[in-house]
Amino acid sequence: MQKRICSFCGKPLKPGTGMMYVKDDGTIYFFCSSKCRKNMLKLKRDPRKLKWTKKYVKGGIRK
Repeated sequence: MQKRICSFCGKPLKPGTGMMYVKDDGTIYFFCSSKCRKNMLKLKRDPRKLKWTKKYVKGGIRK
């Protein structure tokens, strides 16, 4: 079994859980919950700006 990680929050997924989303261009995303799926696909949020994700960057994002 492969260990998968949520594409939005960075949380590890247990085998048999979560959702796989495949875009038209062949990009594959794995989500642990509908909260992560909606934040990424529908609301187009950046996970580095949300404190509840593991990808959060303290102090803001510098370009």
